[in-house]
Amino acid sequence: MSLTRRQFATASAAALAAPFVIPAAASRTAAAQTPGPAIGEAARSFPRLHSILVQRGDEMVFAEALRGPGLDRTANIKSCSKSLVALLLGIAIDRGEVPGVDARLAEVAPRLVPDDAEAEVAQITLQDLVTMRAGLGATSGREYGAWVNSRDWVSYALRRPVVGEPGGRMIYSTGSSHVLGAALAVAAGESLLDQARNRLGDPLGIEIPAWTRDPQGYYMGGNQMALTPRAMLRVAMLMRDGGVFDGRQVVSRAWVDASAEPRTQSPWSGLGYGYGWFVSDSGYLIARGYGGQVIAAHRARNLAVAITSDPAQPARSQGYFGDLMAFLDGPILEA
Repeated sequence: MSLTRRQFATASAAALAAPFVIPAAASRTAAAQTPGPAIGEAARSFPRLHSILVQRGDEMVFAEALRGPGLDRTANIKSCSKSLVALLLGIAIDRGEVPGVDARLAEVAPRLVPDDAEAEVAQITLQDLVTMRAGLGATSGREYGAWVNSRDWVSYALRRPVVGEPGGRMIYSTGSSHVLGAALAVAAGESLLDQARNRLGDPLGIEIPAWTRDPQGYYMGGNQMALTPRAMLRVAMLMRDGGVFDGRQVVSRAWVDASAEPRTQSPWSGLGYGYGWFVSDSGYLIARGYGGQVIAAHRARNLAVAITSDPAQPARSQGYFGDLMAFLDGPILEA
């Protein structure tokens, strides 16, 4: 049974205190000076966790593959892909390929909009897509299978029933991110794969393998990308450092700042949601993928974190993902 966040925090605090020097005050001092052992012991309490890297500034605090393919082999980052697509949107805006987040999908990529789509679809903006507020029925969860088995993923997503106003409540839907990715491919005249490699992979010095494409040839815009844990950490460092990596402004600071501003709230986790990134009350920017894949940055604490987990098991907000949040807010944040 998964622990609640409060239970995990209590249990991990008790477990972590034991190996250090007594009394308790000395234990806390030792843990603060050497956070690696505390992080390692907490990480080993998760049987589903594959790897974790924690970097504070330029110092690698902890890096270990407890199980799984290792730190230098690719892992499916699942819906963390959505956060990378959001970064590509910011870069496309910086390059002038799309006019801005307020641009309507029908203006940026008119050929993607089905002729028989509901009238509300004409009002959907790129901001609505990147913040999961398109107002259309979801293509995730129980609807995911029917969507990916359809003959036209973009058309299927845009033909979903209207269940809210564009720009209204958050409706988590991989189809929205996929439509955004297809729109970027149309606007830039470059596939999403090439954009990911040229605009993120090259400046970050990471490999981005080809991933799933839809029947029309558009690379999937919200799932199935693969990165090594070390590459995930570099994405976290990019967000932590205001879009800069190795002295180069890869994504504008204005876009990173805008991504960190909650525009809506997840009905499941309660986390805020900005431009493709979840925002925690404790100050993390988080990319979250099925099974417990996490790319996290804490700008105030100068932390970058990458976590991979068993991709075959769900990580619910009140289950394993909630436990990972307690881990981020506990031993990791204390680093």
